[in-house]
Amino acid sequence: MTTASRPPRGLLVRRRAARTGQYLALLGYLVFLAFPLLWLVSTAFKSPRELAGLHPGWIPDHPTLDNFRQAFDEQPLLRAGANSLLAALAAAVIAVVIATPMAYVMARHHRSPLSRAATGWVVVSQAFPFVLVIIPLFLVLKNLRLIDSLGGLILVYVVWSLPFALWMLAGYVRAVPPELEEAAAVDGAGRLRALVSVTMPLLAPGIVATALFAFINAWNEFFFALALLKSPEKQTMPVILTHFIGAEGVADLGPLAAASLLATLPSLVLFAVIQRRITSGTLAGAVKH
Repeated sequence: MTTASRPPRGLLVRRRAARTGQYLALLGYLVFLAFPLLWLVSTAFKSPRELAGLHPGWIPDHPTLDNFRQAFDEQPLLRAGANSLLAALAAAVIAVVIATPMAYVMARHHRSPLSRAATGWVVVSQAFPFVLVIIPLFLVLKNLRLIDSLGGLILVYVVWSLPFALWMLAGYVRAVPPELEEAAAVDGAGRLRALVSVTMPLLAPGIVATALFAFINAWNEFFFALALLKSPEKQTMPVILTHFIGAEGVADLGPLAAASLLATLPSLVLFAVIQRRITSGTLAGAVKH
């Protein structure tokens, strides 16, 4: 590059300053997101004496596992975790299985009345708060004999996850050019064969990402589980965590932090495992495209 073609020095300085500002803003955002998790980890390993101190530090002076032992002794965390895992996995799988063909129709026939109605349902459904629907939902599940059952809770999670899953998957379908299906048809493939062999592999990252978000939403959900599940043996992890808070509102901070950390781990591990596959699948789809 010759001297005449180089950008002015002032422009280069402004670009570097803007890029530095962007990195600093990103770093601040990451610190903001990581602070609760780091503090949770620190609290989970602190002794009661450190937790009662006036000036708590980041790193425990004497790390201990007593909070984890006490948490397992006080509450059935394994059973609650199994209930949450079953409900979240079932809801994520069912929601994705139902939403995928619906999203395909919405994306490929976006001008049809059915597609517009589905889009309107997605928008309107997100505007309703939980409190407004809990009473009619409770009555419907009561008539279906699904109150105080994981099956009823899974049904609620599926219905509640469908709008978001539908909207998200429709965006992925629109990103797949219909010319790929037309080329497959020219080569002699039928509509079903084109969908299975051409479209679905390109949609795989979107399907996995949608299932992941549906799983996390169901895993962390508290309000429906609290209102619909009454038997102690059927309660999910978010409901069990409230049992570490006494009637006077005083929290058993150490065991609560330990149990909350354990409840956070499945989502983090699942995202860490799937994230690489989402990225590799997206790159593979780009190469095919």
